[in-house]
Amino acid sequence: MPDTHFYQPKHFYQYDDYDRALVGERVEQFRDQVRRRIAGELTEEQFKPLRLTNGLYLQLHAYMLRIAIPYGTLSSRQLRKLADISRKYDRGYGHFTTRQNLQLNWIKLQDAPDALAALADVDMHAIQTSGNCIRNVTADHYAGAAVDEIEDPRIWCEIVRQWSTLHPEFSFLPRKFKIAITGSPNDRAAVRVHDIGLRLWANEAGEVGFEVIVGGGLGRTPMIGKTLREFLPRDELLAYLEATLRVYNRYGRRDNLYKARIKILVHEIGAEKMREEVEAEYAAIKDGALKLPAETIEAIARQFAPPPLPHRPAVVAEVEGLKLEDRDFALWLKSNVAPHRMAGYRIVTASLKPAGAPPGDASAVQMEGVADIADAYSQGEIRVSHEQNLVLPHVAVEDLPAVWRALGRLGFAEANVGKITDIIACPGLDYCALANARSIPVAQRISNHFAELARQHDIGDLKIKISGCINACGHHHVGHIGILGVDKNGVELYQLSLGGDVDFGKTAIGAILGPAVTADKVVEAVDALVHTYLDARSDGERFVDTYRRIGAQPFKERVYAAV
Repeated sequence: MPDTHFYQPKHFYQYDDYDRALVGERVEQFRDQVRRRIAGELTEEQFKPLRLTNGLYLQLHAYMLRIAIPYGTLSSRQLRKLADISRKYDRGYGHFTTRQNLQLNWIKLQDAPDALAALADVDMHAIQTSGNCIRNVTADHYAGAAVDEIEDPRIWCEIVRQWSTLHPEFSFLPRKFKIAITGSPNDRAAVRVHDIGLRLWANEAGEVGFEVIVGGGLGRTPMIGKTLREFLPRDELLAYLEATLRVYNRYGRRDNLYKARIKILVHEIGAEKMREEVEAEYAAIKDGALKLPAETIEAIARQFAPPPLPHRPAVVAEVEGLKLEDRDFALWLKSNVAPHRMAGYRIVTASLKPAGAPPGDASAVQMEGVADIADAYSQGEIRVSHEQNLVLPHVAVEDLPAVWRALGRLGFAEANVGKITDIIACPGLDYCALANARSIPVAQRISNHFAELARQHDIGDLKIKISGCINACGHHHVGHIGILGVDKNGVELYQLSLGGDVDFGKTAIGAILGPAVTADKVVEAVDALVHTYLDARSDGERFVDTYRRIGAQPFKERVYAAV
């Protein structure tokens, strides 16, 4: 590979002097706060809100630093810096999350300011990755490259990021607040299960605007968001968001932690009343300072202009030949390679789910390896998906064999994207103080049981999602098969649910199958679910489609006969 370690792509947002000053000031403020905490000048109670606003958690065994990756976009330089930080200040690896962030699970308190300073060197931070504020705004990981895209959602994510960062009115909300934006009809950002989900679409007049979806979320009380606005003009986005947050800030529950999310407010007062309140607030401010000037939108959009991709052949003899000769390569093309908006290019997903590995983990060496591949073959750009994988968005067809081999050397070429071993899992009881049960070992056992690739591809698209507690960081509610760890008298049990989905127009919360099973029976239960599906499926049906057609009873009978 060419030595391109200093290549810096220019086709996504570049920090300006204001951004750098803000981040630099926050680092120095936090450095002093840490000094005071270590010196005993601050109690843990006093320090907690200060560290949380800088992404520092106190977990089960150590501090954890959650690093923001806005809308999941990384340059190769930034990914190398993440590798370097993980090596210097942690244990040489990181965990990519469903919020498109990176978590370091063994950070030392005294090292946290230096880690934040190192992030600032490459225009990164951990601001608002925790606390009751607007968290990292997420987007479609194929943004800017997808064939089905109406408009790049990262433009709007960046506008929302700038508006929401340290917003004085929304820094102490009733509860944490999550926003996701998609620019495609095929929702790869799970917008209907966010506090606010935004979907870009074009109306009959050809105008592009937003469907505004409010009140979705998982956790203890999973809910699907309600559409408050079918079509919102783009230049009025910030006014509508401000209006929605003001209504939430005014009426959201602050007396009960479990009822503090906006989804509870929407549920309690109803979507119509919520719409009425938001629209009234919006009407009063929409023509004011929050109305976005066209030149502001255009200036941000220019920073997300597609990279200058040279013409490449759409069909390459070497690729076609290797596909016929090597079954593993053919399976990888089928599952890990997606169409690109430009002929001659593809979008490649690097699976962070090799058989038996903790889902979403990458070592410093692997991160550096992906950065090298991105420089050589993907315009120096990497994406983090909410499904805990990494994406190379701009790969020429002719380079696919080389990329496949390079990813294989890193252990990231498993042809399992969207398959049964492409499991989403939270860190669970191995790390998290909130968890009731372990998630990672369960994911590893399922992955090992279904490791054979031909079997995975025969099973087809099947999304398993695992959470170690009711907070649902593993999104188990919307898994085709959801697995929730629960504690009963000190015993770790696992509750199964079926039928969850985040596909647009089919978003659904899974239904609990029956009694929880013990840890040693989870694999048998999943195997029984799969066999039920294989016996009952019709041509072209996914697992979730068969479940919808035949219902839960056949699955239930087979699972509880097996366990």
